[in-house]
Amino acid sequence: MNYQEALAYIDGVSWLGSKPGLGRIAALLDKLSNPQKELKFIHIAGTNGKGSCAAMIASVLKAAGYRTGLFTSPYLFRFNERMQINGQEIPDETLAALVSALQPLADAMEDHPSEFELMTAAALLWYRQERCDLVVLEVGLGGRFDATNIIDAPEAAVIMNIGLDHTAVLGDSVEQIAAEKAGIIKPGSPVLLYPQTESVQAAIRDRCREVGAPLVMADFTQLVPLFDSLEGQAFSYRDRPYAIPLLGAHQLRNAAVVIDLAQLLNQRGWQISQDALEHGLYAVSWPARFEPVHQDPYVIVDGGHNPQCALAVRDSLLHYFPESRRILLTGVLADKDYPSLFDALDPAADAYVCVSPNSERALPAAALAAHLRRFGKPVIACDSIPQGIETALELAGREAMVCAMGSLYMAGEIRDYFHLN
Repeated sequence: MNYQEALAYIDGVSWLGSKPGLGRIAALLDKLSNPQKELKFIHIAGTNGKGSCAAMIASVLKAAGYRTGLFTSPYLFRFNERMQINGQEIPDETLAALVSALQPLADAMEDHPSEFELMTAAALLWYRQERCDLVVLEVGLGGRFDATNIIDAPEAAVIMNIGLDHTAVLGDSVEQIAAEKAGIIKPGSPVLLYPQTESVQAAIRDRCREVGAPLVMADFTQLVPLFDSLEGQAFSYRDRPYAIPLLGAHQLRNAAVVIDLAQLLNQRGWQISQDALEHGLYAVSWPARFEPVHQDPYVIVDGGHNPQCALAVRDSLLHYFPESRRILLTGVLADKDYPSLFDALDPAADAYVCVSPNSERALPAAALAAHLRRFGKPVIACDSIPQGIETALELAGREAMVCAMGSLYMAGEIRDYFHLN
């Protein structure tokens, strides 16, 4: 099996019809002699910020000298982005070899593993082969029944900001969703919580109390912004200075969680110096999170796709571009809560250019345009993402800016248009 054949096999595995549970991933990993048993993990769940947190702590651990695996989803441009070691994506030939080994085992199972379960197994196998010191594992969906939850108690579990997303699967209240995400909490394993609504915090505290897991909460009252521009941000947290290249006030809060996480790991015997912490945060790369990809006019790409993300993008647009006309280049998936997303985002938009993301779940551009016309602003529907980019740039001219937002499934193609992939 070559690389293209491996991707075709993965793409052909449908998750539809799979029952929730860890039985399939457990059975598959058992056939592989349980690679997860030989690895140590940081497990990260949440609706928003978990990917940024994962990228930051992986960068910090690399700076501290640890061989660090990173497992995230979805990807922007290449499938291999989902699995990395010390910032390097899994090689094509390695991924092909892993999928070749998994295929006969998976196909022989009566209840076939899903695509995400296959990728989780492949990643764990690779991290064991490469003898990773620590693996940063981002939850795919929810927590309790997510394939990543097959691991034993991690070095730390992190619960990031929780909001309404995937409500058909996880529940229609933040409390229900919090309970699902709290499923990654295991006995004796410390939990670091992103401060949020009291009802969510109560759900996390209840789970910690139930299983005997110590709970630590970041303290945003200790967070002080010092400098902010489109090149990056400087801030202090717990009276120490730091800098990150990521933009937006929400990224400062994510970084504060990572700083506390490093301290938590040091208490468990890991050795992360202050220099490594500062350098790792400064060196982090996490594309398509309010990322400038072009100047004159400015083009910002953000992969946010739910109302919470939209609020963060709105605030950042108003902060960084207070005097500019703002052209929103957007596309969404039909199964997302896009009405609430645009209710949150519209105060920062002067015109809309609609496209269809590269997904079978995409809302057609014309349907999105029809919805957005209710705001009474100029709306144009385009037949392709490149046409949408060109239309938005033409509308912007030299005086306005463009923000591309609504789905990670179009972020990769937009970055590629500007030669950033």
